[in-house]
Amino acid sequence: MPCLLTAMPPSSRHCAPRVLPDRNSTACRSRIRRSCWRCADKLARWLLLVRRGMTPTRSIALALATVAATAVASAENRPIDADRSTLTVFVYKSGLFSAFADDHVIRAPIAFGSISTDPPLAVEVSVRSANLRVLDPRLATDKRAEVQTRMLSSEVLDSLKYPDITFTSTAIESSGPDRWMVTGGLSIHGETRSTRFPVVRQDGRYRGTVVVKQRDFGIQPISIVGGTVKVKDELKVEFDIVAQR
Repeated sequence: MPCLLTAMPPSSRHCAPRVLPDRNSTACRSRIRRSCWRCADKLARWLLLVRRGMTPTRSIALALATVAATAVASAENRPIDADRSTLTVFVYKSGLFSAFADDHVIRAPIAFGSISTDPPLAVEVSVRSANLRVLDPRLATDKRAEVQTRMLSSEVLDSLKYPDITFTSTAIESSGPDRWMVTGGLSIHGETRSTRFPVVRQDGRYRGTVVVKQRDFGIQPISIVGGTVKVKDELKVEFDIVAQR
């Protein structure tokens, strides 16, 4: 028994069997066997860690690192649920005969994006310009198709040359419970401009409105009928975004 105790690591010596007065008694021999089995089991576990190149301290560090990695993973960006999120663009008319023209409602499906609700807060959204669709239910089908074609042409969005419309936040500041002021870069028609707008969270959805000027992005508002009917420079964009769980 003394030889076994000498070979044991220091951490397992405390479990060596105590010297009993009568080693020949059945109870004493049983206690010695149980104590030896416990020591042997601890020794085997310790040797296994050594064989794997890990001390108990290193194994604890590894476990803590795993927990930390799990915590970081839980704070990663959450993808935007494109099927449940909407971006709607409202285009308004102006000019002498604007009463005889139509405002336009355009749906901009989100291609992909993400939201981080843990510090640092962040959001990014990407839309394929070719996927924008003119809704205008009051317009005849052929007229709606004309508006659609002109919107995607080189005269306006030039979707072939500039296929992506993107927004990437640079700063998000809290302005109250479930309210934020978001600042970031909006890229349209190959031009990027800083944009700032408020966001409110309601029922797990992030909602807000952004006002965009076409001329800021190198787009000349279109006009018809000799300029007597024009499209306003300012567009209103409403968003309703849901993050995947």
